[in-house]
Amino acid sequence: MVPTLKFAVFLLALFAFVDASSAEKDFVQCEKIVREWARSALEEEIEGDGHTLQDLLFFLHVPRTGGRTYFHCLVKKVYGAALECPRSYDKLRFDPRKPKCRLVATHDDYSIMSMLPREKTSVMTVLRHPVDRVFSAYEFSVEVASRFLVHPNLTSATELTKRVRAKHKGVSTLDIWPWKYLVPWMREDLFARRDARKMKGLSYVNSNDSYNVEEMAMPLHQFINEPVVLDTVHNGATFQVAGLTNNSYLAEAHDVRHCVQKFTILGEHVLQVAQKRLDNMLFVGLTEKHRESAKMFVNVVGPQVISQIASDSSMEGLSKIKSVTEQNSLLSDSELDSNYHQDGTSDQKPTENENVSTENLEGIKKNMTVEKIMEEYKACISPLRNSQSVRRTNSLREISPANFSKEARLLVPDTVLQQIRSLNSLDLRLFKYAEGIYAKQNERMHELVTT
Repeated sequence: MVPTLKFAVFLLALFAFVDASSAEKDFVQCEKIVREWARSALEEEIEGDGHTLQDLLFFLHVPRTGGRTYFHCLVKKVYGAALECPRSYDKLRFDPRKPKCRLVATHDDYSIMSMLPREKTSVMTVLRHPVDRVFSAYEFSVEVASRFLVHPNLTSATELTKRVRAKHKGVSTLDIWPWKYLVPWMREDLFARRDARKMKGLSYVNSNDSYNVEEMAMPLHQFINEPVVLDTVHNGATFQVAGLTNNSYLAEAHDVRHCVQKFTILGEHVLQVAQKRLDNMLFVGLTEKHRESAKMFVNVVGPQVISQIASDSSMEGLSKIKSVTEQNSLLSDSELDSNYHQDGTSDQKPTENENVSTENLEGIKKNMTVEKIMEEYKACISPLRNSQSVRRTNSLREISPANFSKEARLLVPDTVLQQIRSLNSLDLRLFKYAEGIYAKQNERMHELVTT
């Protein structure tokens, strides 16, 4: 072997050794960071009966699980608007140290518990199969971003949005995690593709695959590999339940999440924490069993809410109670068609005429029967879903022939589906674990109903 070739081989071997040594050091450091966080997180978990309702219920809303429907059409029907905290779907907008409310719903991850009275807070959530959730995240990102295509250019759309948000007191989708990252990014991409079509003189694009119309919108197979999606969507349920999203209140969240993304084997520690937290939750629903979950929630949690209200003998507590039928009317058309966040926010406080006396408690109990709540739930979801369908159709007109549907999903290649599963290995295992919890809840519900 000539000297020059020998030297080149020596350098390659040296670089390989250095890289291996550096990677090993990185792994050791990451393993320490993740293990220490997991140990601390598990130690913070309060042992006890997590299935007993506490003073405050925190609905941990995992995006694209049907949480809006679940919250508006069910949980609020049980609690009533007067007991709802002023909400924010991205960071708290009320002082949790002042117990003036009983229900808070947010896209914040589990780390929000550091801001709440942990011993007096129950947690619930709804999980969805990860593949369907990724599909939905893609569809929603494209749908919301495409609404801006009515503007002549990206600058116009961005400036007008800023002015509208400055005047509006509500919370926009663009203010909410993870959409505050995904929608502006997708919006920029849609405008770039539209500009490219104009340059090419394309006035019409024909395609049978709604998830791969490259000239109109970012294809699904590209979307799932983008850094912002890797950081906010994939394994998102596990990171959210563990409290490790890029929206976390924990200072160490970024380092832990980065280590798990770099060394996937370390995800086992995060999964264990997430599973333990599901074990301790008051209730875990499944998107795939939406109506069954609703009935289970009413049967298991509803009586505890009634008992909690009835035991509150202070006039201050009673003044917050109002008949379910009075305060839980269906969402108005204006609410459903609002251009603001799909989950809505409200800082409204109970008005003076919401006071009731102890004599009204029996009436409240009668209105809170399983049958009554389920009737209101069924009546609520129909107009809500119809409105969502109309909005989606109108939004996607700007990027036709993209037309997202369950039927269109069937055309997505198996290679893409397999990659989604691979990128969401933690969420797949967490969902499987949640199915086991759901089965146990179902058993407890039947025991309650038959006793």
